This record gives sequence, C-alpha cells and structure tokens, in this order.
Amino acid sequence: MQSTQNLSIALVVFGVTGDLTRRKLIPAIYQLFKDKQIPFNLTIIGFARRPWTNEIMKENLEQGISAYSRSQPIEEIVAEKLLNSMKYFQSSFEEDRGYLDLYEFFSKNKFSGVIYYLATPPKEYMKIIQQLGKNNLPSINGWTRIVVEKPYGNDLSSALELEKNLHLFFKESEIFRIDHYLGKETVQNILVFRFANGIFEPLWNNHYIDHVQITVAETIGVGTRAGYFENAGIIRDMFANHLLQLLTLTAMEVPFAFNADSVRDEKLKVLKSIRPLVGKSAIENSIRAQYGPGIIGNTLIQGYKDEPGVLHTSTTETYLAIKLFIDNWRWAGVPFYIRCGKRLPVQATEIVIHFKQVPLSLFEWKNMAGDAPNTLVLRLQPDEGISLTFGAKKPGHENQISPVLMDFCYQDAFGSEPPEAYERLLLDCMTGDATLFTRTDEVIMQWEFTQNILDAWKQTPIEKIPEYQAGNWGPMEADLFIQADGRNWKNPKIG
Repeated sequence: MQSTQNLSIALVVFGVTGDLTRRKLIPAIYQLFKDKQIPFNLTIIGFARRPWTNEIMKENLEQGISAYSRSQPIEEIVAEKLLNSMKYFQSSFEEDRGYLDLYEFFSKNKFSGVIYYLATPPKEYMKIIQQLGKNNLPSINGWTRIVVEKPYGNDLSSALELEKNLHLFFKESEIFRIDHYLGKETVQNILVFRFANGIFEPLWNNHYIDHVQITVAETIGVGTRAGYFENAGIIRDMFANHLLQLLTLTAMEVPFAFNADSVRDEKLKVLKSIRPLVGKSAIENSIRAQYGPGIIGNTLIQGYKDEPGVLHTSTTETYLAIKLFIDNWRWAGVPFYIRCGKRLPVQATEIVIHFKQVPLSLFEWKNMAGDAPNTLVLRLQPDEGISLTFGAKKPGHENQISPVLMDFCYQDAFGSEPPEAYERLLLDCMTGDATLFTRTDEVIMQWEFTQNILDAWKQTPIEKIPEYQAGNWGPMEADLFIQADGRNWKNPKIG
C-alpha cells in the first residue's frame, strides 16, 4: 500500500473569494493542519472572478483563519504552511480560459487526486460542471471528486437536471453532496446513542414515544441573501435538506455497518416511508409565516418586507411548521412536528423525543412535571449535548412530582469543544468516506416529498402570509397547529 506521505491532493475551490471559503473552509483546513490530520501533501487552488493575485488571496484568507478558526491564538507557522500551498486562478465560471489554464497546470503538476469544491452560489453550479467536463478536467489527474454545497436544485425538476449533469462527467462515488449539519458531532452521535446503548433502543418506537419535535431556529434574517431567499423560502433553504436529513437519522433502522452504503440505504427507507402531503393534506399539515419588526436581545429588528431586495407584497415564508408521519412498523401513528424559522429568539437546533405518559397517575399525586415528563433532547447547537427530563418526588410532606434534568454537554464531558462540521466533512472527502454525504436517491426522494407541498401551495395561493414578531417563537397559528393535537412546542432555552 502506498504511504499517505507520498500522496499529493489538489483542492480546487470555485468561489474562493466568497464568505463560505473565508469563514468555514479555510479555517477548517487550518485546524486539520494544526491537528496533523492531513497525512499527505495538499495544494489549494482558488478559482474566482475577482482580479486578485496570490498575495491578495492569501492575505484575505489569513484574516479568515485569524477571525474564525476554532483554536485561538493562531499558530503562525501552521497558517503560513497552509497559505504557502495556495495558488489563485482568476476567471469567470463560464469562459474556457480559466479551465484551460487549470488543465495546463494539472498537466505540469501531477497529483494523486483532485477535489473540485463548488463554494459558489447555486446558479453557477451547472456552468462549472459543464466546463469541467468540456475541458476534460475530471479525468486529468488520478482520482477525482466533486463537492456540491446545498441546495441541490430549487425544485424537483432542477434537482433532476443538476443530477443528470453531474453524472455526465462524474460517477456517483465521486460526487460528495455536502450538508454541514451532518458533520456535527451530535448528529453523528444520534446513531451511537441509539444503537450502542441498550437502554434506549428498545424504547425507540411507537409503543413508548408519543411524538417527536425537530427545531432549527435562527436569530439571523436573510441579510444579503434576499435575492436568493425570495425565490427559495425556508422550505427550500432548510426543510428540503437539513430537516429531512435530521428526520432520517432520528427515525432510521440500525444499519448493517457504519459505512456509506449501509447508512444511506437506511436513511432512504425512511424517506420512502414518509406519508406524502398532497393537495389539501399539505395545506392542513403545514404552517407558513414571515417575520415582522421586533426585538432580539436589545436590538431592534426590521421586518422581512423591509429587507433590501424584498417586495412589500412578498408571501415568501421565513418560518415553516409541518406535521408528518412515517408509515412503517416502528413509527406508525407517531407524529413528527418539524419547524424552522429565521429571527427567532435563539440560534438552536434540537431533536426532542417526547415519551408517552404512564397510563395512570400515581396515587393522584400532584404532577408538576406535566402530562409527559419524560423528554429526551438531542442538542445539535449551540451547546452540543443530550439531556433527559423525568419526574421525581419533590422533598417534603406534600406528595408532589417535579421535573428533574440529567444533562450531558460535550465540552464538559470531554474537556474541549467538538470539531467544526467542515473539519470532519473535508477530511472525509479527502479520504473518500461518503458516509456523511447525501446520495443521489436521497436528494430526489427529499425533493419529491417537498415538491408535493410546493405544488399544493401554488394551487392554493395566499394573499397575505401570517406574520410573527421578530424575537418570538413564530406565529400564533403554529401554536394552535400543535395544540389542536393536545401538545405544545418545547422551545430551546434562551441564554
């Protein structure tokens, strides 16, 4: 077997001048360098439109490392080693010149493998893919991989078109569709927690679980992305990828092994088992809303319609709540309530398992723990960890049950923060491990389910979308939506 010390990999970052590269990709690679996780020679090639030089690119990305690296202070020797491995190609994404220059560079500099990373706006994907194929770049040096950031298309038809073009020039095993949520330690720990602990796996079914809530809350608005978001809405931006992926990991059966095919096979079975929401059922089981003016912390926030680039007649949703069912033996009859929104009180991602209450209350004691005291919370951000709430007798003469909490926090338990998601995912891509990346059939199944909802919304348009005050937990309609089933939202803690 060839030693990894003799391997050389080229990472071509399309859109190297953008925010994603500066804030996430290069700081993650710096951390991998610092932790000695990259046992091969890595050359990073930046490709973008801006008239930068090598020096300007390195200066900009050095600032990104200093500002966004997980480990502080920065080790200058490590940062210098990384930056010295970089080379800049200035070109538009549609013209041949830049790709011909890239081809010439690879002809003169042989690599064991090449990774093409699409860190551009999604509208540029097709141009880049077609130009790579046209100029024979997928096959010029050793093995080839391409990394595609979500969203994978804007609807079912565009996703199919993107997949068709990808497969013209790349094999499925060479395509790495990245969803940074799947790189988080707690997301991976969902499988370990479920399948490596005999306590919980026997309870993970409709005999013991009343319902499941999945929440992705953001305090940010659309910022400079209004042009994209107006056409996407939160259903395309978050639900059709992040949220459905979290659903599959929560609900999947035990895989044969922890490898790419086994894990993704089980996730696909979940997607195939989701009861379709079509027509009237899609309208009845989804709540849309849009943030209005409000206050988050001590900051006054303008409403979505006042954001630059947003029409005052916009009905684009910045909040979405959906109820769905998974029609298989494990989950039959268990509702999954999924919600995501912008300008909510906290930045948080949680999966909450609500266990069923005991059939009879204990001796008619006063139960201050509520109707369902047993909840298991998997926190993905910001404080990654797991907590379990259960009822216990409150000290004293009065017969009273109160909720108590058992809490596990990654940083407290292991003495350090978990790695950033991009650290794990970039290293997996370099080593060829696709377990935490999305497969083409998953992408299509996610869009088929989402497209039914989009079609129902289009067939039943709304003139005025419900509004919620920025800094609140969504609209009143969302509270009534879950309360109609005799349940309430469990909101992540503030502070």
